[in-house]
Amino acid sequence: MKMLVTGAAGFIGFHVARALIDKGEAVVGIDNLNDYYDVSLKEARLAILQGSELFDFYREDIVNWQAMQQIFDDHQDISCVIHLAAQAGVRYSLIDPQSYQRSNLEGVLVLLEVAKSLPDLDHLVFSSSSSVYGGLTTLPCKVTDVTDKPMSLYAATKKAGELMCHTYAHLYGIPVTCLRFFTVYGPWGRPDMAVFVFTKKILSGEPIDVFNNGNMRRDFTYIDDIVAGVLACVAKPPALGSGEAPYAVFNIGNHRSEKLMDFIGILEKELGHKAEINFLPMQQGEVLETFADIENTRQAFGFEPKTNISDGVRNFILWYREFYGV
Repeated sequence: MKMLVTGAAGFIGFHVARALIDKGEAVVGIDNLNDYYDVSLKEARLAILQGSELFDFYREDIVNWQAMQQIFDDHQDISCVIHLAAQAGVRYSLIDPQSYQRSNLEGVLVLLEVAKSLPDLDHLVFSSSSSVYGGLTTLPCKVTDVTDKPMSLYAATKKAGELMCHTYAHLYGIPVTCLRFFTVYGPWGRPDMAVFVFTKKILSGEPIDVFNNGNMRRDFTYIDDIVAGVLACVAKPPALGSGEAPYAVFNIGNHRSEKLMDFIGILEKELGHKAEINFLPMQQGEVLETFADIENTRQAFGFEPKTNISDGVRNFILWYREFYGV
């Protein structure tokens, strides 16, 4: 099989592509290496992937219709598309909303349009987010919950992406699975995420900003568990049902909701440094708690998270110290 991974130089995309290569799969990677965060980190991930003969890379933007069509024309034997490229981040959507419209709406449309021409396409996997649940107060979050009240533009674009995927599954019979990821962390992570920001600032003696006075909870999910969920999902595309599109939605989370202050405490212990905390009010667009119900994910393809928060944080810090020479 040949797999296409968009966002291959990104955090999750890199890990998914590397895992597929390790399994002997041929991977076509696409990434525009934009400067939303440190490009050198993306280049370092990419260098690892390019060490394999199984990896073909295209530095292209997914909204470039002509370039995307050419890639798909050149690789008509692609059997699975794993769409991980996106403009990420809740807070950044308050600063540059147009980038979300471009990547998360136009980009998804272009991908779906060119993917429908693949003769051997068995499965398209779309990366969604726990953000689509908005301010849901009945927890844990189930995929059957109503998700029509997003609290950020990022969440709105991810929900729109899910709806577009359903439309193409219905119209063209493309088997599509949407995976809602819950607060992914781990080695090679994004510098804008809490574990990365907090680690960097604690080690440099800078105060960390903690919103809502620390009264928040998150379902932190380690990257290896995310990758295991993606790979298990890839192997089981949804079937065409009676009058139903071949479409499915699953949560990929740790099924534990950790207190933010407990998470900071684990960081302090593993780093051997006390954090100086700057408590702030709730940030616009953020939610109080995320907590994934993964029962249907377990039943569908045997997903079971294996990494607890202490081990996951320790692994991240080991990578951080080595990569940055701290």
